[in-house]
Amino acid sequence: MSLRIPIAAFALGAGFFFSSIPSISETSSSEEFRVLAKDEIGLSLNSVEKYLSDGDEFFARGDFDKARKKFDKAREMSKLLLGFYRDLGNSFKGIDARIPREMDSNSRKVLSLISRANLKLAILFRKTNRPELAVPLLVEVVRISSPANLEGQEAYQTLVELGFVNTTYRGARKRL
Repeated sequence: MSLRIPIAAFALGAGFFFSSIPSISETSSSEEFRVLAKDEIGLSLNSVEKYLSDGDEFFARGDFDKARKKFDKAREMSKLLLGFYRDLGNSFKGIDARIPREMDSNSRKVLSLISRANLKLAILFRKTNRPELAVPLLVEVVRISSPANLEGQEAYQTLVELGFVNTTYRGARKRL
C-alpha cells in the first residue's frame, strides 16, 4: 500500500512529461496526405482548369495539336471526376446527407468544365476547317448545360451558324 502513492505520482508525472512532447500525428500535416487535392496530380477540379488554361495558351500560339490534346485531357479528366462524384454521392444517399450535397455541387462544377472544354474544342475544330467534329460536342453542351444557360445558348447558336439546325433560339435573354 505504501508503494501505491509513489507509483501513481510517478505515472502522473510521466504522463505530464510525455504529453508535452509532440506526437507523430501532430508533426505531419493532414495536407501532406491529401495528394489528390494537389494540382500536379491531375485528379481534381483545379487540374482540369489547368488543362483548359494550358490549351488556351497553345491555341493562342497557333499550336492546335497541343491545344486539342490539353482540351481532350480536360474532357477525359472531367468525365472521370463526374463519374466518381456521382458514384460517391449515390453511395451515401440516405446515410449522410452532407456527402451527396458535396458530390452534387462538385458534379455541377465538373459539368460546367466539360461544357467549357467542349466549346473550346468546337472553336478549335471550326478554326481548323473540321466543323463536323464540333457538332457532337456542341450538342453535348446543349444537353448538359441546358439552352437556358449561357453556355448552352452559345453552343446552340454555333449549331445554327454551322447550318446543323435552322431555328434560332429566342427563349432566354443574354446575361450582361
